[in-house]
Amino acid sequence: MTQHRRRLTAWLLAGVVLAVVLTLYRADRTALNEHAAAPGATGSAAPSATAPPAPSASPATSGPPSPTASQGTGEPPPATSAPPCTSPGTCGFPDAGTTGPRIELERHDIGNMSVKKDGTVIKGWDIRGSLDIYANDVTVIDSRITSTNWWGINLRPGFSGLKVLHTAITAVPGKGPDNGGVNYAVSNMGGSSIEVGWCDISVFGNALSMGQGDLHDNYVHDLVAFRNQGGEWQHTDAVISGGGNKGRLTVRRNTLLNSTPVDKGATAAVGLFADTGVVSSVVVEGNWLAGGAYALYGGGPGATGIQVTDNVFSTQYHPAGGAYGAATAWNAGGAGNVWKGNRMSDGRPVEPPPAS
Repeated sequence: MTQHRRRLTAWLLAGVVLAVVLTLYRADRTALNEHAAAPGATGSAAPSATAPPAPSASPATSGPPSPTASQGTGEPPPATSAPPCTSPGTCGFPDAGTTGPRIELERHDIGNMSVKKDGTVIKGWDIRGSLDIYANDVTVIDSRITSTNWWGINLRPGFSGLKVLHTAITAVPGKGPDNGGVNYAVSNMGGSSIEVGWCDISVFGNALSMGQGDLHDNYVHDLVAFRNQGGEWQHTDAVISGGGNKGRLTVRRNTLLNSTPVDKGATAAVGLFADTGVVSSVVVEGNWLAGGAYALYGGGPGATGIQVTDNVFSTQYHPAGGAYGAATAWNAGGAGNVWKGNRMSDGRPVEPPPAS
């Protein structure tokens, strides 16, 4: 009796297992039939779950390869080039918003005032006139000068230590002494370095005139052409050096614009000329240069220690930076002369000019 019950139980279990198998089989067949009826199905059986998708025969033509595809070839995805510089301010160079006085000013009608006390500090003055410096360590800061003289600020020979910072220096066109012209916003007639920084300078024909000095973060613009008393157009330069200097001239991080037409005297944004001696020890680095016959005159024959690096030559007045080109008068064989990293504002590299 007990053996009979055991057999019956075994048959019942076998029946249950058989029913489960038949149910799973029907479900699997139903899924296969539904897949075969789906839109786009081309086969009667489902693809193997472990089979990788077949690679496409050719890259897609509707767009660039994905980064993953580029990485698969061992090559990085193509780099996107930086947009060209369209104006000084948008590309980090000085402009009206980053230069000039930072405080309210008090008007001073001083005419041409001579400063003769060492250590004088002029701050917060709105000057109608000019400053003639016969003293050491004079500082002009957070001020404005509107001149009708030859200059805005002039350091006399034998004196040193002048600093001109966060100051606007301009002139009144037609009111200067040379047939209505004005020549120098800041002139260094001394034999030592001076500092001019964060200044907004306009109108003067040769805005920053010196053989040695530290000129940085300035905005020089809107130079005004004029004929001198001899009837000749005055040459215009944002920065000018006549050579023969004993110290170093550094021109760094400035915006130097010369929009004057060539037929009205435009010369350069930076003019390094051997007018009074050989040009030496000049750094022109990281400036925005535009306009002139050439944007840069590089010192000419015999010039040494001239470093011209990482400057942007702007196309805003001329496609080549200056009317005739970006630069000239470069002494490629001069000891210590370096030309590196210079480019046009549209991204084109600027190669050193051939020897003239």
